[in-house]
Amino acid sequence: MKEKSISFGQGKGSLAHNNREFIAENVDRNRMQNNVTFIRQPIAEAYELLFGEATARYNAKQKRNDRKISNYYEHLFECKPCSTVKVNALDQKSFYEVCVQIGKKEDSGIGTEDAELVAECLKEYMADFQKRSPNFYVFNAVLHMDEATPHLHIDYIPVGHYKRGQDTQNGIAQALKEMGFGEGKNAIARWRASEVEVLKKICLEHDIQPTIPEKSRGTLEVAEYKEQRRQADELAEQNARIAADISEKQCKSESLDKEIEQKLAQVNVILNYIPDYDKEDKIENECQQISRELKDLLDGKLSIMKHKDDIIAKVEKLCKLVKKVNDNAYKSGNTIYSLHEKLDATQKECDDVRQRLKQTSGECNELRRSNSALKTQVDDLTEFVSLLKRYEPQKYAEVRQTQEHIHEQEIQQSVTKKKKLWGLE
Repeated sequence: MKEKSISFGQGKGSLAHNNREFIAENVDRNRMQNNVTFIRQPIAEAYELLFGEATARYNAKQKRNDRKISNYYEHLFECKPCSTVKVNALDQKSFYEVCVQIGKKEDSGIGTEDAELVAECLKEYMADFQKRSPNFYVFNAVLHMDEATPHLHIDYIPVGHYKRGQDTQNGIAQALKEMGFGEGKNAIARWRASEVEVLKKICLEHDIQPTIPEKSRGTLEVAEYKEQRRQADELAEQNARIAADISEKQCKSESLDKEIEQKLAQVNVILNYIPDYDKEDKIENECQQISRELKDLLDGKLSIMKHKDDIIAKVEKLCKLVKKVNDNAYKSGNTIYSLHEKLDATQKECDDVRQRLKQTSGECNELRRSNSALKTQVDDLTEFVSLLKRYEPQKYAEVRQTQEHIHEQEIQQSVTKKKKLWGLE
């Protein structure tokens, strides 16, 4: 039984290279006719087949047009369907590729007696790939016989089903879960290990003893023909970068055009803005009226304590009016600068009121403390009077009589003062 290594790795995903839309230097043009194409479906057609009906069902549920999806591929990757792998911000890939090879150039390369044998093994492996992985839709698969060693490229789109959003989506994690490989980072490794076991079984049936790859990446190995393909892959990457750059520049150009339109619209709004002077005068008069009222209310500590709630309400109202003036001044200030001085004055007045309110707040606190001390004295005096009334009723009666006499004198003095003030004497 012959020993041969198995390579089962992630491919770069260049459909143009796989389908020989461009010819790399390591490709023998005379042997291109020996290549075997299992399936070759445009990726746009594959996406429509897989997700078209699901997108239609999703759109039918949407009440807002801006939430509808016109094209699922373009919705995910913000570009037209293309032959290279696209990755979006959510790390979703437009498609995935596996590259499968049995043996090396030295023991299974083109021209050796085992080249056709490993090719038959690869064909057999490919025959049931879709059946084994029903959630990995294969839209492109080709066996290359025109390079150093026979190898297989399989390009697939992962299909998952969801309860939220579009019911059928591009989702490799969900696809692996639905195929029974669990969740988490190791799900894809479990799937690859399962496929390697299938490949080993096919090899054993053809009297090939699979060997452990010399360089392991997890449980799998990239194809040994990688070095021979390097130049072809570089060309593919270069073409992909150029296409991506062009697409990106077109997107940026469209974005700049939209931004310019928005800026022009904003400029037109500013230039065409006409201030409502009557309304602004009304606001100014109202501010002045409130300021006068506040000035009266803030005249003295007792007035501040008595009208505290009214003062706060008027200050809040004044702040709202100032904000309205500020907004109007912002709109008109870009074209008419005469309102700036008025706005500054109003803001200064508002700041002065806030400052006075802050000062009066401290005075109110001081009055509260004084009031508390007076209340304590009153309580002491009340207790003293109660004791005097209980134990010295005669003294209490004399004090009470003296107090009433003093009160009558004060009333008489007040009446006399008012008569003089009013000119009645």
